[in-house]
Amino acid sequence: MNGEPDKDKLQAWFTHLTTFQPNRFHPLVWIVGEPQIGEGVYIGGLSEVNAKGANVVIGDHCDIASFVSINCADSHRKCIGLADDVDRHDIVLEDHVFVGSHSVIKGGAYIGHHTVVAAGTIVGAGRVPPYSLVVGNPMVVKPGYYLDRIPPSSPGQEP
Repeated sequence: MNGEPDKDKLQAWFTHLTTFQPNRFHPLVWIVGEPQIGEGVYIGGLSEVNAKGANVVIGDHCDIASFVSINCADSHRKCIGLADDVDRHDIVLEDHVFVGSHSVIKGGAYIGHHTVVAAGTIVGAGRVPPYSLVVGNPMVVKPGYYLDRIPPSSPGQEP
């Protein structure tokens, strides 16, 4: 092959061979359902955004690293015979949220603006306040961790 491969042709083949639909991020990003994704968002390769059956919102200027799963569905109860249906819950990432590589954002999570989710973190249901640092499994939320570290002139910062 001479030069750069044709991205559109690669995307068409990848879509043909998998269930990954074309998207504006990367041919290896898997988007299921109809998530609402804001402007200036980056989603790294081999990440998943599953919004099938729930509202998933990713605000403006978020950075989702590679190998991240944002997944509204939880099928474990159905799989073992405790439920007839898959549990699905909404997910919200407000503006300017960073999600580190190999993290999982589960249904029911609400992450406030200017928050960092550290690599490898599993974020469960609940509300994470703005300017927080979220780390680990089980997750530990450090509210306001970035509040005094972000310059007042940053777009979207509250006075």
